[in-house]
Amino acid sequence: MSDGELKGVSYSIKNGQKIVSEYLKIKKLGDKVIYTALVIGQNNGKEIDFELTFKDSTYSFINEHHDFPNRIRYKQLAGDRIHISVEGKSGKAHAFYVHKIKTDSLSENPNYDRDLATKLGADDYGMKSYIFVLLKTGQNKTTDKQLIGESFKGHMENIGRLVKNGQLIVAGPFGKNDSGFRGLFILNKVATIEQAKEILQTDPAIKNGLLEPLYYSWYGSAALSEYLPFSEKIWKKEH
Repeated sequence: MSDGELKGVSYSIKNGQKIVSEYLKIKKLGDKVIYTALVIGQNNGKEIDFELTFKDSTYSFINEHHDFPNRIRYKQLAGDRIHISVEGKSGKAHAFYVHKIKTDSLSENPNYDRDLATKLGADDYGMKSYIFVLLKTGQNKTTDKQLIGESFKGHMENIGRLVKNGQLIVAGPFGKNDSGFRGLFILNKVATIEQAKEILQTDPAIKNGLLEPLYYSWYGSAALSEYLPFSEKIWKKEH
């Protein structure tokens, strides 16, 4: 990303689709180097930081307050091989070997547009992280028509504001279903679930408990927002 920051993902391939399990960052902060991991479905969507140390030819990222892992060790071996050990307080550990893959052995996209990719915040795979929000019926069962009307009027106005700010790129309602799902949002330029929660407290229907949001980290095409200019040209009547 810059001279002081690297980003990546850990993923597997299933049926030709990339399934991301972890978002990774290595960043220089002053005289420290910090490795940050965000594992899908763990730690309530919160990032975990590990600080770099070096001893006996081994680079170790350490977080003594975290149970597993609390140490991640890297040791370079002969050639391009690296031994990695992931260790926990209880003695639990995983160890494995990796090796570098040369860039020129990977397929390159002849249509790649560096300026557009940079503008959209795309990684090398044309992807980026978003916050996916499912909206379901909330706990507030009020029959106060004025409160309901004003809340959902504010809900629609807030959607428009978030779209204008570039923070909301997909929104829409579900049809009737047994799960109580009412709609969904895909939030853009929102780094964490905690930040998403703060942003959506500006929505009166959510704030008043008429809608309950469920938050998930989601990895999708960085080009998703490019449809928005066209959306302004195809509606005939306002909601």
